[in-house]
Amino acid sequence: MMGVFDSFKELVTQKPVGLKKPDFYKADSDAKKQLERLQQIHATAPDRVKPQIERDMKLLAYGIAGEESVAFELNNSYLPIIVLHNLRLEHEGLTAQIDYLIITTKFCLVVECKNLFGNLEVNSRGEFIRELDFNGKRKKEGIYSPVTQNVRHMEMIKALRLGKKRNPLMRMALEKSFGDFHKSVIVLANPKTVINLKRAPKNVKDQIIRSDQLIDYIKRLLRENKDLASSEKEMYEMADFFVGLHKENTVDYAEKYLLSDSGEVRDEAVEALPDRVEIDITETPIYQALKQYRYETSKAEGVKAYYVYNNLQLEAIIEAMPRNLDELRKVSGFGEVKCEKYGDGIVEIVGRYKDKIHR
Repeated sequence: MMGVFDSFKELVTQKPVGLKKPDFYKADSDAKKQLERLQQIHATAPDRVKPQIERDMKLLAYGIAGEESVAFELNNSYLPIIVLHNLRLEHEGLTAQIDYLIITTKFCLVVECKNLFGNLEVNSRGEFIRELDFNGKRKKEGIYSPVTQNVRHMEMIKALRLGKKRNPLMRMALEKSFGDFHKSVIVLANPKTVINLKRAPKNVKDQIIRSDQLIDYIKRLLRENKDLASSEKEMYEMADFFVGLHKENTVDYAEKYLLSDSGEVRDEAVEALPDRVEIDITETPIYQALKQYRYETSKAEGVKAYYVYNNLQLEAIIEAMPRNLDELRKVSGFGEVKCEKYGDGIVEIVGRYKDKIHR
């Protein structure tokens, strides 16, 4: 069965005259490419490895299905909007994978799509708790907050936009209007998921909707926005700006199944890829180890902890997992001085957890 995205495979090069319905201006999907890659490997994989590959394939297919449900709603909305799907942005060594960026006549909307298993509760502290049926027993677990994820996406978009404004007055104007023109929302795509938002803070509650509510949500924001509408030309200029910043994902999630020297499938069991989005990175052992090293080093030197490296740089280390000083130098914020002072300690910690983390 063909998915919604199969109708929008190519990046649009001809802009329609008179935008009267959604234009999927960027509609390619990295997840679909990764799934196709895994399907190819699965065909020749040893039998004992196939169940692991099948699990990864299922997780990817589940995520794709969620995003396709959003694509269906948008495609049938008849709204004059521009849709960018699977937008990958980079800034100062950090990356942001944005499921959808929707450009309307009044604002840009960042959409984080979640096709979650189980039921979802958000408590009074804004923490996300998922309840699953595990071997006949109900199990609760915390998951990484998609609200926090969207905040980081918005911060990167703001930094990238401000970076293009050389005129101080234009930068000031963008700073002032950014929150009015850029919005974010979390869309839950699984219709079976029961959501309990009774105790959720209002600012969190207002950002969570179901996929079948997305179009009404956009229409309501358009009605409430009293700003002048952007022209079609301005909308496409915005779309071109973001498409121009898009970076292809060079990570091959199927690589863990292959032998480096021959390209053949490994003949041993491998742990399946974790759901990276739903892991709170601050609770991982490597994060805690790097944080402890930072604390001890800062105390020994009598400086603030962030002088050693800040939280964003700490997360960038985990993203890059540098094996040596040369690779650490490629992480934003780590020049010769920091690498000389802290590099050996960081690389040693990374090496300790390297084999335990699948990125």
